[in-house]
Amino acid sequence: MTNLEDDDNGTKLHVAMFPWLAFGHMVPYLELSKLMVQKGHTVSFISTPRNIDRLLPRLPENLSSAINFVKLPFSGGNKLPDDGEATTDVPFDLIPYFKIAFDGLQIPVTKFLESSKPDWILHDFAPYWLPPISRRLGIKTGFFSAFTGASLGIIKPPGFEEYRTSPEDLLTPPKWVPFETPVSYRLFECRFIFNGFLVEPIEGNVSDVHRFGGVIDGCDVIAIRSCYEYEAEWLRLIQDLHRKPVIPVGVLPPKLEEKFEDTDTWLSIKTWLDTHNKTSVVYVAFGSEVKLSQTELNEIAFGLELSGLPFFWVLKTQRGPWDTEPVKLPDGFEERTADRGMVWRGNWVEQLRILSHDSIGLLLTHPGWGTIIEAIRFAKPMVMLVFLYDQGLNARVVEEKEIGYMIPRDESEGFFSRESVAKSLKLVMEEDEGKVYRENVKDMKKVFGDMDRQDRYVDSFLDYLVTHR
Repeated sequence: MTNLEDDDNGTKLHVAMFPWLAFGHMVPYLELSKLMVQKGHTVSFISTPRNIDRLLPRLPENLSSAINFVKLPFSGGNKLPDDGEATTDVPFDLIPYFKIAFDGLQIPVTKFLESSKPDWILHDFAPYWLPPISRRLGIKTGFFSAFTGASLGIIKPPGFEEYRTSPEDLLTPPKWVPFETPVSYRLFECRFIFNGFLVEPIEGNVSDVHRFGGVIDGCDVIAIRSCYEYEAEWLRLIQDLHRKPVIPVGVLPPKLEEKFEDTDTWLSIKTWLDTHNKTSVVYVAFGSEVKLSQTELNEIAFGLELSGLPFFWVLKTQRGPWDTEPVKLPDGFEERTADRGMVWRGNWVEQLRILSHDSIGLLLTHPGWGTIIEAIRFAKPMVMLVFLYDQGLNARVVEEKEIGYMIPRDESEGFFSRESVAKSLKLVMEEDEGKVYRENVKDMKKVFGDMDRQDRYVDSFLDYLVTHR
């Protein structure tokens, strides 16, 4: 691969992309890569063999050949499951070892950069070791965040001491945030994330805050999957705190016209959805990372049953073959709800097509940023349950904007009841009190679904990269 500096009067770039090995990160990196190559730039997408093989089916053939996919060998040694190349392949308690294995990519990434000499490398939060390497090689580096600006805003900036030494310290917004905001964790949320976030108990690994700090301090520009219409004050705050350019690339909304052919799977689902009235069905999906506990699964199932609402549930009962404790639906649940509900146990569904279907009235889900974007893109209000990582911070913003509703939970342990599930679903789907969610998400769709507006964000970012190569 050659540097494109002399091509097209220096207006075309060669950009290397290096996302964290989680699908919620790899997918937005892939979306941005697609837009780059469509605009005439060259992209080298760096990941592991199995991840790239799983990403390729998401691309039309013309784009899969336009992007240079760089497969780097990945080894978890004897700590990780075989073929454990993404976070969804690995038990949660082994994620620290997964991060150590990720750091083992330092040498092959360096060799690739030395041989290919891209103009820029855009990378994620994890490779804190990368900015010094790219600087030595004369390659500009950008931190492309798949997290929101609000999530980045809680990371300790230069000039402040890290005062948060217990989970309880995460219950209020950080001291460096000068405006009123609800963005903070609840106790049951921050207990889960505290160790990996601020403290790393596994020897040989470093905390996420340390990773973020090294990446943000060392990069030339911070790019964020977001837009000013959604969180302008957070984007400006990050730029003020870190004193370097912060550029939103837009929310990279999914384009429905990039469809797969009509598969038997989709036709079966569509046939079922077509039998239901407009905005009458609850779509239930918790993504690739979350596995519900048996108690959580039971309460959601009984809550759906109590609500009386039609539902389409994409159910994940195991996280991988190493998961020896699969969960199961309550006895008789599917029989009792067969007249109005469908449980789909397939490995994968075309979520965009489901969300775009007129029968879907709301989404019962986790507030991961990618899922939020997809829900808003198709004007579906959300009923939310937080499980992992930055989801609690995302939920606070969604609640503040009244485009989604959190199911009430016990503050300390996070317990929730079937009654609260049923009441929450009916509130957002049917009741006058929930009309605000149904209307506000339609208004936000005018931003997230405006492809021209979002494309201008990408163009502005690429103009920056060309000018500051």
